[in-house]
Amino acid sequence: MEEQIHIQEDNEGLFEHQRIVADPKQQLLRLDKFLLDRLPNVTRNRLQAGIKDGNVKVNGEKTKANYKVRPGDEVTVSMSEPPRDTEVVPEDIPLNIVYEDAHLLVVNKEAGMVVHPAYNNWSGTLVNALAYHFKNLPTMENNEGRPGLVHRIDKDTSGLLVIAKTERAMRGLAEQFFDHSIERTYYALVWGEPKTETGTIDVNLGRSLKDRRITAAFPEGDFGRHAITHYKVLKNLRYVSLIQCNLETGRTHQIRAHMKHIGHTLFNDATYGGDKILKGTKFSKYKQFVDNCFKTIPRQSLHAKSLGFEHPVTGEHMQFDSELPEDFKNVIEKWEQYVKYN
Repeated sequence: MEEQIHIQEDNEGLFEHQRIVADPKQQLLRLDKFLLDRLPNVTRNRLQAGIKDGNVKVNGEKTKANYKVRPGDEVTVSMSEPPRDTEVVPEDIPLNIVYEDAHLLVVNKEAGMVVHPAYNNWSGTLVNALAYHFKNLPTMENNEGRPGLVHRIDKDTSGLLVIAKTERAMRGLAEQFFDHSIERTYYALVWGEPKTETGTIDVNLGRSLKDRRITAAFPEGDFGRHAITHYKVLKNLRYVSLIQCNLETGRTHQIRAHMKHIGHTLFNDATYGGDKILKGTKFSKYKQFVDNCFKTIPRQSLHAKSLGFEHPVTGEHMQFDSELPEDFKNVIEKWEQYVKYN
């Protein structure tokens, strides 16, 4: 059997990670079973999903998981990102640690810091910093290259994250995330004023069928995964609103996608169209004001404000809260002044 790594992009925008040529004496074997025996740390469900999505080809052709691999077959596995070693390079990057004990720590991540290494962001991440400050952090199964992480927030989202320092802490925290018992409160500035002061968005979310970079809502429930966000309006500012969001589930871009779905895109969220005027007039004075607000908070207006969980070792209830970052506070003040005098 021959295995090679290629960094070659095909015409579908996928990068080849593995090329495996079946032995001349290879017995007939299902494709998913064939790959499961050869690719470490990959589950059968994940393999079957990759085959279904067309990330696996046999002799250059897409096929099904039940295809029987034959002697001499060339099997290629491709991903949307180029291959890279999962080894994390420690970097001396300061961390804002708000709590630490022998089992875990809670950090307040600043906006602009990527949580873990990935395509186009292999250095300068929270994980690079953790690798420098802490040795031998545990890693979740199928999460190689992301030591200590049990959850994450987006690059341009600021706020609190809990990090596991021991295997026991990682298991305990992971169970709480799985059971949705972790308390996570976010503050968001959104376009417009929601019709109700409180509400629950219970709509499936999944990767957009048109743009794989974004998360889309699937209200019919025919695609994606179950996702629930509870929200409460904290302040109405005529054109924008400050809201509190509590997550019951933790899907990628959950708040950003859910709020867009109900017509209240996050302020200055370029990925979801919030970097344009979605509420108010088109007059030049107003447009100039909004542009100044965009410059004040040059990112999506989202902050992971509080975090509550049961300590995975002591059983004690832990509760943490954080201040809004300066850019967030400043843009709220700007809107308050604008609404007051206009």
